[in-house]
Amino acid sequence: MSYQNILEEIENDILTITINRPKKLNALNRETIQELHEAFKEAKNNDEVKVIILTGSGEKAFVAGADISEFADYSPKEGKKLAADGQEKLFNYVSNFPKPVIAAVNGFALGGGLELAMAAHFRIASDNAKMGLPEVSLGVIPGYGGTQRLPQLVGKGRAMEMIMTAGMIDANQALQYNLVNHVVEVDELKEFTEKMAGKIMKNSMVAISEAIKAINANYEDGVNGFEVEISGFGRSFGTDDFDEGTSAFLNKRKAEFPGK
Repeated sequence: MSYQNILEEIENDILTITINRPKKLNALNRETIQELHEAFKEAKNNDEVKVIILTGSGEKAFVAGADISEFADYSPKEGKKLAADGQEKLFNYVSNFPKPVIAAVNGFALGGGLELAMAAHFRIASDNAKMGLPEVSLGVIPGYGGTQRLPQLVGKGRAMEMIMTAGMIDANQALQYNLVNHVVEVDELKEFTEKMAGKIMKNSMVAISEAIKAINANYEDGVNGFEVEISGFGRSFGTDDFDEGTSAFLNKRKAEFPGK
């Protein structure tokens, strides 16, 4: 599929989705959110895609925020719909995606950009990355999951401080806060993230999908994460990947998972 605001590249079962609005520092507008939704939806049904890397074009910005010009004159009702639609189409969709999603954070990840990075399953940052949720400086609050995912990752107190001050933290502070898993030099970000994806793909993608579901269940109100884990564990016994994994282990050979 052809897109106006994003680029796609598939290599070695890794799909790299690049947000490509360099003149806007890759800011998210409605069209870009819709295109990202379509790209993820297509990837979900593409057996050639095992891991997704999400990044921004250039070295200045992953995503510098939402495109404020689009909603500066919105009413409360329109603002609520904007947040609800965005969360459903993209942010929650990415968070619950059944295939691993890694955010390769290059440069600024602010507002909706940081919210998108946090929706990914984990984050790797370049050493020039800057992250923050500056929404209160505009008289609004984060609306794409920022008030929920940031405390889960960095703790309530740090999340309160970051949101209330509307300030930015650098990559090393983000690492200290557990907001990112790794920090690498700018020119190493692509290779490092692809190597991480390669490590993931050595394992059962069926089991990984179940693990994503079980981990996310811990953060859902009214859902017993232990029960989700138990059910997923049980389902694993009926998969070809389980048969291959146990057979390989018992026969002391490398597993070749069929992904079923």
